[in-house]
Amino acid sequence: MKYFTLVVLLFLFSCGNKEDIMLPKAATTIVKNVDDLSPIYIFFRTNGKDTLAEVNRKNSIISTNWILNIDKRLPLRLVIPEIMKLQKKKREEKAHKNEKAENYYSYADTIGKNLAFIPFTNVYYKMENPIGTVIYINKKNEILIDNNIVKRQDLKKYLLKLKDESKEVTFCFDKQMSYGSYLQNKIFIESLIPSKANVETDEFVF
Repeated sequence: MKYFTLVVLLFLFSCGNKEDIMLPKAATTIVKNVDDLSPIYIFFRTNGKDTLAEVNRKNSIISTNWILNIDKRLPLRLVIPEIMKLQKKKREEKAHKNEKAENYYSYADTIGKNLAFIPFTNVYYKMENPIGTVIYINKKNEILIDNNIVKRQDLKKYLLKLKDESKEVTFCFDKQMSYGSYLQNKIFIESLIPSKANVETDEFVF
């Protein structure tokens, strides 16, 4: 098998149908195992020429770790508003709140050929244009700093320079980017800065 593809299958007992989600892929595992979890699914749908994001969170429990299984074909402009709604609900819950419960995105590790996860519990999404020191990744996966394209291999050097200067940096993403590309970029960024002291928890999508 030349290419490894992992598909999550969800059986919907209410209608007796199987649903497919095409997960993003990466060549590394950030987190391998998550216990006490609730799966949440965001499906890729079409209606004529329109693309839709359909959320299924029937099995989600506030006090557990949430695993978001999101179809990689969906654009961020549709995915992020749904994620923001889910985050808001969990953050504002009082009666069954569990401070230790995390939120994770799932993806397929193409090397280990296993399901893997990356946490995003502390990320606050905003769909607007930020101010300050910004690193912007467009839908072509080009990295722009001050409107100049920066090579990926040079990004770590830039981040270390900002850290030495005690400057905060915000990551921003093109709203037309696919969710699959977004997650691959997040995993790439994670590999560059294991200590994120100078990276804002806010992420901007516009």
